[in-house]
Amino acid sequence: MQSFPKGKNLMPDAVLNKNIKFSAKHVRIHLMEHQNLNLITTIAAGFGIALGLGFVAERLRIPALVGYLIAGIIIGPYTPGFVADTGIANQLSELGVIFLMFGVGLHFSLGDIWSVRRIAVPGAVAQMGLATILGMAFSVFWGLDYGRAFVFGLSLSCASTVVLLKAMEARGELETMNGRIAVGWLVVEDLATVLALVLLPPFASVYLGKEAGVDAVQGSIWIMIGQTMLYVAAFIALMLVAGRRIIPWFLWQVARIGSRELFTLAVIAIAVGIAFGAQMLFNVSFALGAFFAGMVMRESKLSHRAAEESLPFRDAFSVLFFVAVGMLFEPSVLVESPLKLLAVIAIIMVGKTLIAAILVLAFRYPMNTALTVSASLAQIGEFSFLLAWLSVKLGLMDEAYQSLVLAGALISIALNPVMFMAIDPVKRWLLTRFEFARKLERREEPYAQLPMTTDRKYLEGQVVLVGYGKVGQRIAQALEERNIPYVVAEQNRECVEDLREQGKAAVYGDATDPAVLIQAHIANAAILVVATPLPQDVHKMAEASRMLNPDIEIVVRSQSDEESRLLRGEGIGIVFHEEEELAKSMSNHVVERFRPVDHNKLHSA
Repeated sequence: MQSFPKGKNLMPDAVLNKNIKFSAKHVRIHLMEHQNLNLITTIAAGFGIALGLGFVAERLRIPALVGYLIAGIIIGPYTPGFVADTGIANQLSELGVIFLMFGVGLHFSLGDIWSVRRIAVPGAVAQMGLATILGMAFSVFWGLDYGRAFVFGLSLSCASTVVLLKAMEARGELETMNGRIAVGWLVVEDLATVLALVLLPPFASVYLGKEAGVDAVQGSIWIMIGQTMLYVAAFIALMLVAGRRIIPWFLWQVARIGSRELFTLAVIAIAVGIAFGAQMLFNVSFALGAFFAGMVMRESKLSHRAAEESLPFRDAFSVLFFVAVGMLFEPSVLVESPLKLLAVIAIIMVGKTLIAAILVLAFRYPMNTALTVSASLAQIGEFSFLLAWLSVKLGLMDEAYQSLVLAGALISIALNPVMFMAIDPVKRWLLTRFEFARKLERREEPYAQLPMTTDRKYLEGQVVLVGYGKVGQRIAQALEERNIPYVVAEQNRECVEDLREQGKAAVYGDATDPAVLIQAHIANAAILVVATPLPQDVHKMAEASRMLNPDIEIVVRSQSDEESRLLRGEGIGIVFHEEEELAKSMSNHVVERFRPVDHNKLHSA
């Protein structure tokens, strides 16, 4: 065996230098590769920790959303240990907002939003205004001047649409009347906040008397308001005129190819592309752009398939939204400004709740609707973050107050599911303890009963039609064509008001309440038709109807095989399953097409 002298270099100097250079280059490449893994590490850490904490939260009967928020705190920059890339997390959360709002648009048509305009528009504007004033009052007391106090109050006034949608979906109320009012309300808030974001820079220039770190804005604030409204109107017009024709046609062309992957890609490209274009070209938020993209795609016959294909992306990226919110939370604010933080939480969860409840009751909607809408607004989210961030950049808000906004958002989002769970207990407590609550429930509602001048044909042997959505409207049209009298029972007060103006028989209220069915004269009706898609309400309606009219025939709709089996098994009545009826109609058409021709009849003719 060959031995080598100690201390001697076994490699020639040239080879050694070459190897050292190669190793250094290899290390640099390796480090560069790791530096470029920020996206993957952020996603891996966010999903992994959120999965674990979400699982633990569900086992403890706490909403998984709380686990997602805590996961964000753990990987955020204000806690020790691993720190995820905040910028990447925020962009991923924007994708969650885009997919979530796109999914909402697929379920809500412009008609749904328009149907609640009389409460959503004035209610949202009044609620934001009063909440802003409430926030201003506290911050002026803390020593802020009026301009900065106004911006701080405004940051506390706008609720998160993402949080609302998650809560409504969990309760199965997204497609109910309460859900439509809440979503319409927040869409108006989003539009108002978009306007506020555009106007903050000129406001800063005017109020501070300097550029405030941004380029000076030419023209007056009123010109900026006009430009913003023009941009929003142009985007909406483009989507309603061109988008309603182009997007369904394009989606159909892709579907004809037969590739599922290509169809999924088309749906994602449309959602993200329109949201991005809305932001870049029209200064409209990603959320509103995606919302209108979904509303336009709803016009396509492939909207249900589009919703199914985008669902996994929506669920996954919405988790990252809550993780990103948690990353913004600075725990030190709990120690440094506990009283101010309590006041902020009180403004968000008590002040806004009471304001919204009073406004909804003022529009003569029932207490359940008031409590549901007010609970949905008892939080703040993504637009509050944007307002606070831009205000800090413009010199209109200190970072300490930005931390209060973020902390208030985190805590209110975590506690929002509790607000929804408290709706029924609070309602029972109010009705038990306070006479004014009982008076509100018993107050005279002009549309809760048919007018005294109603023709007798609507009071005996008529059809009671529950729900006046797309299905209900088609049923009503068919009944009118055959001169069959019917009475509509609908929870949308504005819809009932419009029907009354058209001279149609309609009553306002929840048909699960026997009193509403009594006002529709169910005792003398021939048929009860339940055109709403909520199976949990059918049992109450059927029970009340048969108690008042044992011989009544009941017709209901179903959206799934399981619902159909359960309803038929319970003997509720005649059940029409949507997919089943579609298959029957298509089968009958095909069979009729191939039916043999009776030549004897042809010759006799």
